Amino acid sequence: MTAPPIIELRDAELAYRLARHGSSTLKELFVDLTRRHVRYERYEALRGVSLEVSAGEVLGVVGVNGAGKSSLMKMIAGILPPSGGRVIVRGAVAAMIELGAGFSHELTGRENIVLYGSLLGRDPRAVRGRIEAIADWAGVTEFLDVPVRTYSTGMLARLAFAICTDRQPEVLLVDEVMAVGDTEFLERSADRMRRLIHDGTAVVLVSHDMATIVEQATRAIWLEAGRVRADGAPADVVAAYVADGREAAADQSPPRAP
Repeated sequence: MTAPPIIELRDAELAYRLARHGSSTLKELFVDLTRRHVRYERYEALRGVSLEVSAGEVLGVVGVNGAGKSSLMKMIAGILPPSGGRVIVRGAVAAMIELGAGFSHELTGRENIVLYGSLLGRDPRAVRGRIEAIADWAGVTEFLDVPVRTYSTGMLARLAFAICTDRQPEVLLVDEVMAVGDTEFLERSADRMRRLIHDGTAVVLVSHDMATIVEQATRAIWLEAGRVRADGAPADVVAAYVADGREAAADQSPPRAP
């Protein structure tokens, strides 16, 4: 019997309610709100998205800014509920969607390891027993007892990744966070991801680095205006996406002088 997919989306939609007003100052906005001069528009970030991700599969996601990539990740993570359709995630999710999300910047690294681990649904007592190992992997042992607001972006990325992957999750979501790491971190994180994938973790990877998508993904989708425009082999999807970007850039280029 074939195991069901770890992630399953069926005609999933995600819409936001955006406020439109002509206020230029906070005072004018307050007046507009009290007088009900604000009108709301429906913005569809995702429209009719259907896809499946199985255990051990790496789904790469490409698309321009505003295409719906982050909205897709937040919907899979359960941060945002779908406005329509169906979203099923079978198992625990570890999400690295926004750098620093899940951290309290006034707390120390030690305290944030427990906090972030608890937000991922882990037993705080078990997380406390893993603090030193997590910090050692992230290379922040010397900074465990200082507030994370003093950490560099690279240190934050390493610590977040170390916490997320310290235990085997069924789903790992990575949204461009890896781009802030150095070469050594990228190699070590890629090695850890390979081990997680080998043991059955389903990974969804968003990146503007096309080489990363081609090298690490087993399948890729191209999101455009909230819809899946292409779904297939990473090299094929990336080639189509890059070619489309070049055509769009050529169309927008001013004509050359004779």
